[in-house]
Amino acid sequence: MIMRRIVKIIGIVVVVYFLVAIGFYLFQDDFVFQSDFLPGDYAFVFDQKFEEYAIPTNDGDTLNALFFNATVPAKGLILYFHGNAGNLQRWGKCAVDFTALGYDVLMIDYRGYGKSSGTPSEMNLYKDANTTLEWSQYNFPRKRLIFYGRSLGAAVAAHLALSVTPDLLILETPFDELKGAVFLPLKPLLYLYPLRYKFSNKMSLQRVSCKKLIIQGTNDWVVPLSAALKLKPLLHDGDAFITIAGGSHNNLREFDEYHKILAEWLN
Repeated sequence: MIMRRIVKIIGIVVVVYFLVAIGFYLFQDDFVFQSDFLPGDYAFVFDQKFEEYAIPTNDGDTLNALFFNATVPAKGLILYFHGNAGNLQRWGKCAVDFTALGYDVLMIDYRGYGKSSGTPSEMNLYKDANTTLEWSQYNFPRKRLIFYGRSLGAAVAAHLALSVTPDLLILETPFDELKGAVFLPLKPLLYLYPLRYKFSNKMSLQRVSCKKLIIQGTNDWVVPLSAALKLKPLLHDGDAFITIAGGSHNNLREFDEYHKILAEWLN
């Protein structure tokens, strides 16, 4: 009787496991691109001044962008590529970390995010980054150019550095490739239901020649430290992989060490 119950429970667990895996495969776009829509008349609110722009793409979409001026004479321009969730109302609050250090900051919402039109995909995010770079070079030319990518945006920033070499590439909480951020118990099923997207920092960093800084928390439950550490062998002399003890995926800004790292590298 007891064995029959145990077998029944195991059977239920196995069925649920496979249903979750199949659901993840079928709806992976919703997991990967957790965009938040904003109406066209939405008014952003931040504690610092900013300008809002609409950047046209070559294929007919429009990217919503925010430009934040440095609070001191600008040393350069940072192109900031945010993570897979939210929109510019959430991510614009991070700009002060860089404007206070003397950098102008340009942020975009990828297509399908916020006020940006279109549909997100891996190739579309790469196109959005290139469009943003070209637009910024025409409208806000700066002698020093830095690409900053956070989480999923790290793969976008690293890929952009393949075509145009920035003065510095900063990756916050990056994975080696997207499957490195998949919940560990589901990883075996990736052999049966592979992801449609790679977002491979590993492939990009093998060819990126600029100076690189990687920042990762030790308690990151979204991107395990083990996934980020796979990028460390791809760094060269002058690059750095820095861990913040106790830091998780969404709170590195709350650590003084994070701001000290930025101040040192953006001097």
